[in-house]
Amino acid sequence: MKRRLLLAAVAAALLAGCGFQLRQAPDFVFDSIAINAPSTSPLANELRRSLAADGRVRVLPAGTDAAQANVVLEVPTELREKVVVGLNASGQVREFQLRTRIHFRVRTGRGKELIPDTELLQQRDISFNESAVLAKEAEEALLYRDMQADLVQQLMRRLAAIRTL
Repeated sequence: MKRRLLLAAVAAALLAGCGFQLRQAPDFVFDSIAINAPSTSPLANELRRSLAADGRVRVLPAGTDAAQANVVLEVPTELREKVVVGLNASGQVREFQLRTRIHFRVRTGRGKELIPDTELLQQRDISFNESAVLAKEAEEALLYRDMQADLVQQLMRRLAAIRTL
């Protein structure tokens, strides 16, 4: 018993000594943000929810003058793709690759560019079976949601990396 307790204490001390720490909520240098993206964009809506949930950043409503925001995030392109990557011997589809691609840029309310036009890409492979089409459609929707959540987290980290306005 004492040996296990000592081993756990040593492991904790080693982890603390190497600088390991759990990921914390992002710390932003701006107080308000305007998100210029299509109103039908599920990614922009999830990003708005994530930023608003933080509580430290005020997300301006869509259509608000961008000059009122400290930071303006523009998402002109959000694209979902489904590409065939595998066929069987008879030419039937066996595997798809799902892709979600976004272009974004960040500037201040006065127009100073903080992050130039950048592309983020997420991709997932999915097998296909014609006897389970409904299940594969549900799996595809789940993979698209997962990619969207990953892209939102990447955007949050990039916004947190901004150090000067």
